[in-house]
Amino acid sequence: MRTIWRGTPPQDRSPGEAQMTDYPNLREFRIEESRDGIIHLVFDMPGRTMNVFSNAAIHEIGRFADWLRGSDVRGVVLRSGKATGFCAGADLNELGVAYDMIMASPAEERTRVAYDHFFPLSRGLRALETAGKPVAVAVDGLALGGGCEFALAAHYRVLTDNPKTALGLPESLVGLLPGAGGTQRMPRVVGVEAALPILLDGGRFTPATALAAGLAHAVVAPGEEVAAAEHWILSAPEASQPWDRTDAPAIDLKAVSALIDAAWSRALGQPGEFYPAPFAILDCIRGGIGQDMDRAIAWEMTVFAGLIQRPEPRNMIQTLFLGKLEHDRRAKADTLPPSLDLVKAAVLGALRFECERAGDEALAKAALDVLGLGAAMAAIRAAAPVEAAAQMPAKAGHFWFENDQDRPERALAARLLLASAAAAGKVTVAEADRRTVDYAMVSGLGYPAYVGGPLALARYRDERAKARLVA
Repeated sequence: MRTIWRGTPPQDRSPGEAQMTDYPNLREFRIEESRDGIIHLVFDMPGRTMNVFSNAAIHEIGRFADWLRGSDVRGVVLRSGKATGFCAGADLNELGVAYDMIMASPAEERTRVAYDHFFPLSRGLRALETAGKPVAVAVDGLALGGGCEFALAAHYRVLTDNPKTALGLPESLVGLLPGAGGTQRMPRVVGVEAALPILLDGGRFTPATALAAGLAHAVVAPGEEVAAAEHWILSAPEASQPWDRTDAPAIDLKAVSALIDAAWSRALGQPGEFYPAPFAILDCIRGGIGQDMDRAIAWEMTVFAGLIQRPEPRNMIQTLFLGKLEHDRRAKADTLPPSLDLVKAAVLGALRFECERAGDEALAKAALDVLGLGAAMAAIRAAAPVEAAAQMPAKAGHFWFENDQDRPERALAARLLLASAAAAGKVTVAEADRRTVDYAMVSGLGYPAYVGGPLALARYRDERAKARLVA
């Protein structure tokens, strides 16, 4: 590379050099000049070992895309400046802050606030792919979530034949959906049937499967990906996406509807019906696949803006991501909190007490299956029973178990969940240990992740009770 800039470069270039002037000011990315009018947009967050899409990085994409449209560059190669991979997705800590900001807004304003906060990445990626310049991406390592959506917005995708290289959209695993065009571009690139396991189950494309599916245009040896991307740009390709061309193949909407209906039925299986993300993803595909891309990403963001207001994504991020990081770090250091075993005993004991009180083993098993706790039956039977009535009567609220249930197994499942949370809430647990303990209950017992774990549910019930007293 001849020069490297994060801001505006000087104008004293050599006579043969392309006049690519007035670069946008960037911090999370940098621009490197290559050859024959090609530039590299290098994702290289300062102070981070892995790239993630922070708010700052999101807005820089839009700034770069706006600049690119009026530039005289020949083409752009997107690549990572990290040896750890391309991009691991969103900054989940910032997502938590955004959730609090949205929920602090007046109820009637929340959807608009969420839409306006999260749409800039969709807008930026759309501006990038329609800037009129060929964009190739060179991926070596993981490109997940927003990183995969970034790659999908490129016109040409080169992957390395590296066992660590993979593309995926795992947002459903933390209760969310890909909100930067992932539910719209992935089905258009690989087909709806191939996209569903990626979108709903957190599946990943390896270099080989990506090439076979048409997601990757080329797979090369590590170290050759940038040259391959530049070679494509030098071939003077059309700088447009298949879905923006007049000769784009028609989509069989009837076949798509059948696939979505079948996936919807599968998602309704216990306890999947209590996780809203898969249904939101299917809504995105159903409502967007027949639209042009601009309307499709607007529809996707409308669905996302509703989903992000629900408690399940926040609970799942807190437990399955942040809690897992803390748990694994402490397990490695052999410093797991002693309260973990106490909470586990309280949860299992309360479950056993409520199952025995029901006096119907088949009903108890059905109720545990509703919660996804059927696999813990042996541990429940071996536990010492603990009487733990629900802290407060069920009232209409955010979760299904706060409403009246018209089926006996659902009614018992609600009582099991509330009683186990009440028992866990009686255990003294340090604030710094709560997410670690909740993650252990979710990962070890199968406790419902959508409530965040027994301690998170106990706190939620306490907060709801206090709110009612104040009201």
